[in-house]
Order: sequence, then structure tokens, then C-alpha cells
Amino acid sequence: MTKATDVTEATAQTVGTEAGDARITWHPAKKPRLVLAVGHGAGGGIEVRDLQALAAALPADGVTVALVEQPWRVAGKKVAPVPKTLDTGWRGVWPALTGPGLPVISGGRSAGARVACRTAAELGAHAVLALSFPLHPPGRPEKSRAEELLGAGVPTLVVQGGNDPFGKPAEFPEGDFRLIEVPHGDHGFAVPKRAEITQERALDVVTGAVREWTASLG
Repeated sequence: MTKATDVTEATAQTVGTEAGDARITWHPAKKPRLVLAVGHGAGGGIEVRDLQALAAALPADGVTVALVEQPWRVAGKKVAPVPKTLDTGWRGVWPALTGPGLPVISGGRSAGARVACRTAAELGAHAVLALSFPLHPPGRPEKSRAEELLGAGVPTLVVQGGNDPFGKPAEFPEGDFRLIEVPHGDHGFAVPKRAEITQERALDVVTGAVREWTASLG
């Protein structure tokens, strides 16, 4: 159970980037040792279930969670820009993420995971968290994005739904990363009502895996 003394209230920060204004919502730990910065995907913002679950769970472990909204979302646009622009937005918020003076884990879900992998080495990320990494477009396994994941160059954790149409766990190549499967989960970690795992348990798998992994990072 998370005690009230373990965390402080969330605060929002607007950060100017070359791609426009981004926004960071900080969920600070009382005694932080790491910052976990997580960007959203192309189909949703930071309100999605897994990002909110991490923001609620990790601060009790000394991990400040920074949920990052890309400029296109802040501007109210419906469609994400090209990857190059997403990378520009992420680079632009990085100085604010390193501001607390702590190691920063670069993370994201779906398109945000790709951004984190592509930029980790150049930004000096401590590690990468890839939630629902889109290994390929649905039904197009020949359009693999494995090179982005394999090129992260830092300790990497992939958390992937067992039924993710963008890449099931068995489709991932061997590489220098750890992969945790969320049984029956789709791209948003939603599980069918008929599954032997509840939605609450599925989110527990996500948060439990990330908590264990961040603890191993020091």
C-alpha cells in the first residue's frame, strides 16, 4: 500500500521545444532516486491506463514519474506528426527531465517507445522502458522496427501484450533487452472479459515488472 507520506501532489510544467510547447506532468517521489519519463502513443495521451498506473505506483519506490505530452497533443491536434518531429519534441523536454539531477529512464508507449529507443544513446538515458513496442504495423510483419529497439544501446525493458497486433512477444527477435508479457493483453493492455486474467491483474503485471526492473537499476 502506498502511504501518503511517500508521494507528493502532481504538478504540470510547460516546456518549449522546436516542435512547439510540450507538457510534463510530474508525479514526484518523496525521496527520489530515479526519474521515469514516459511519452504517450499516437492514438492517445497520458490518460491511458498503463501510464496512470505507473504514475500511481512508482513514486512509492523512490521513482519520480514524468508523463510527457508531445507538442501535437498539447496543441489539440488529432494526428501525430512524423517520427522526426516526435524525436525533436522529446529532445526538447530532455533538459527539464534531467533538471532534478537524477538518472533518467527514457520511456514511452507505442510510438513513444520508438522515440525513447531512437534517442536514448544521444540523450544519455539511464535505460529505456518500452510499453507496447510497435514491432510492426498490424498484419505487416515484414515492416519490422526491430532495429530501433535493438539500437537503444542502454538497458531496456519491453512490456508487451500477449495479443498485441503490433507484435506479439513471440515475434520479437533475440537481443539485449528484457521482455515481459501481459497475458491476453492487446496494444493498450486491455484483456477480454473471458480471459483468465482480470484487467486489474493485467495492470499489476505491468507495474510489477517496471517496479522490479527499476529496483535492479539502482
